[in-house]
Amino acid sequence: MPVRDFDGEAAQTAGLPAGQWSRIAFLEDPVCDGCGSPFEFDPGPGVRCAACTARPRAFDRARAACLYDEASRDLILKLKHADRTDLAGLMARWLSRSARPLLEDADVVAPVPLHRWRLLRRRYNQAAEIARPLARDHGLAYLPDALERVRDTAIQGGKSAAGRRRNVAGAFAVREAARDRLAGRRVLLVDDVLTTGATAQACARALKAAGAAAVHVAVIAKVRAGADTTI
Repeated sequence: MPVRDFDGEAAQTAGLPAGQWSRIAFLEDPVCDGCGSPFEFDPGPGVRCAACTARPRAFDRARAACLYDEASRDLILKLKHADRTDLAGLMARWLSRSARPLLEDADVVAPVPLHRWRLLRRRYNQAAEIARPLARDHGLAYLPDALERVRDTAIQGGKSAAGRRRNVAGAFAVREAARDRLAGRRVLLVDDVLTTGATAQACARALKAAGAAAVHVAVIAKVRAGADTTI
């Protein structure tokens, strides 16, 4: 499986204790071009896993920097809930590597939004904290307010795949002021974790309905297929 700990690549893990980052299961090619899941062997460029082939997603392609496990979960929760926004730049550098094919095919970068009440409580959007330096470092337009979450949805953790889809159905909309900047553009949508893909798909549908030519997804961590989805 194409999972590595990148021993010796300190530049990718600046600010983390060596023992912590060496446990992170980074993903590299070959991966499914549709969802970013790792392949056991290289089937060739552009190949998609059985799940993506059987049920195409609303977004076009996806990449994740690492697997979602105990090592990466700790860092992501620190970023989301412990004011560790200093980790965002590090995670943007991880995405610069794992999502490079998507970055090369993107025109604009947009984060998955929080509902305004949740944003008030948390004070920042962790996806936006990652997306901002990622766009800057690659010279791409950054649209932090392209999407809005029009419903304060329940937490996705603990829901089935179908329940997650129902929870976010119609929950996202493109702001009127952003429509002209999205029309005909290829959007890189940034989030922290990809589980079933329900949130990313709901965002992708809204973006494409507003005229986006393509929507690719870049996340810090991806839940392994078949793993517990209580996160």
